[in-house]
Amino acid sequence: MHVKLDVLKEKGFSILRDYDGPPVPKEEWAGLEYMDWKSGGDTNFAPIASAYGEMECRGFWDHGKPDKDGMWTNNAEKCPTLVQWTKNVAANFGRVRIIKLNPNTEAEAIHNMHLDDNNRLNPDGEGWVVRAWLQLTDDPNSYMILREDKNDPTTESRVSLPRNRQIVIDSERLYHAAWHPGPEPRYALIVSFESGEALQRWIESQLPATSTVR
Repeated sequence: MHVKLDVLKEKGFSILRDYDGPPVPKEEWAGLEYMDWKSGGDTNFAPIASAYGEMECRGFWDHGKPDKDGMWTNNAEKCPTLVQWTKNVAANFGRVRIIKLNPNTEAEAIHNMHLDDNNRLNPDGEGWVVRAWLQLTDDPNSYMILREDKNDPTTESRVSLPRNRQIVIDSERLYHAAWHPGPEPRYALIVSFESGEALQRWIESQLPATSTVR
């Protein structure tokens, strides 16, 4: 059994209030080195923290470790605001990366819904790894689609994605993908965090949020 957060027990996700810290300059995501790595659509990823600080997107399990204790890559020097956002949570983090998602259709997004493999090699008794998203571009007409059952739309929630939207998702429990009509690519920070008191405190500090689920 792993330690899990009560705040995610009912729905598997929590919409926080929008990020209201120092503005994130565009160059902190536009100026990074990206890898051609596909996940949930036509995507590229810029690794900010990886298993051992290398510029790669592979799962930490490829290096024999769970998705925790991430080490900063060379990209981290170019995005100090995003590094500080990650540190402010004060929880153990694993993968830290920016996703670049090119425009897609609703049907493509639903087809690409998937579960993340966050807890491979995660020892029993330790915190369950979940993921937090910080939306960087302003895409209010784009949605994170979440389902308990990929093939059952009655289990679905949708979260709009304006700039500064913060979401925590148990992405190994919920099928998910972003529907992004475009026309420009969507960018967001994604961080793996270990569940525990630190993450619980941070989530509580970021509540409440207005309803953005439809």
